[in-house]
Amino acid sequence: MLMFPELSPLIRVVLVLVSVIAAGVVVAGVTIVGPRRLRGLVRTVPGHLREVAPYVGALGVILVISAFGREGLQSVSQLYGLYLTGTIFAIEGEFVAWLQSHATDGATRLLSWTYVYGYAFLLVFPLLAYAALEESTQLKRLLAAYTLNYAIGLVVYTIVFAHGPRNVMPDMVTSLLYTTTPDFQHLTTQINIRSNVFPSLHTSLSVTVAALAYRTRDVYPLWTVLSGILATGVVFSTMYLGIHWALDVVAGIVLALACVWIVCEYVE
Repeated sequence: MLMFPELSPLIRVVLVLVSVIAAGVVVAGVTIVGPRRLRGLVRTVPGHLREVAPYVGALGVILVISAFGREGLQSVSQLYGLYLTGTIFAIEGEFVAWLQSHATDGATRLLSWTYVYGYAFLLVFPLLAYAALEESTQLKRLLAAYTLNYAIGLVVYTIVFAHGPRNVMPDMVTSLLYTTTPDFQHLTTQINIRSNVFPSLHTSLSVTVAALAYRTRDVYPLWTVLSGILATGVVFSTMYLGIHWALDVVAGIVLALACVWIVCEYVE
């Protein structure tokens, strides 16, 4: 990662991430949303902002709680939570280690980029895509689904104390995310806590975006395909890179589908 060499590693990684996502959103905006809808943002956004303000506020509250309260909640989890690492390992065994035994440098680099850049793009782009629609329903559902994922995830993280496979099998599972792109560690250590693995929020949020994209397939057919591919890549990368167990992924998929059902049922 050679861009911005004079900056601190964390700031450099963040700037590269923002640059990549911004470029991706611009390209996808032109090719998927289309020039006509993009021009219409001037007309649609002001009304949408008023309608989605409560959803933005709720998401903001959850993100603030997550950012500033996660260490305290982790302490609660460590003292009173359910220790499920052994149970998870007993059920699925060395599946992640087996997966990593087939790792290649090319696949590791691709999946590392997918885990970081692809995931961030998945979460950001639909905000633009749905803001360009005449009705605000899809944008409200997206924001509500994000909020539910984070809120439920935070509760489960507090109830369940579980380490990932790289902590349980360090001689068999390595942090492949940092082997080809070591600078990513400066970003992920600011966000992830090693005992917060069940469920996989990378999985739940990615699948949430793909599921909501499927519901707008008539409007954005290309986005339906692209989000499905990216979500699959993100889900697979969480296991391949040694971050999550397969059971974390299954739980993340269940969480995603539940959140999508709730928002589609109750958010209009």
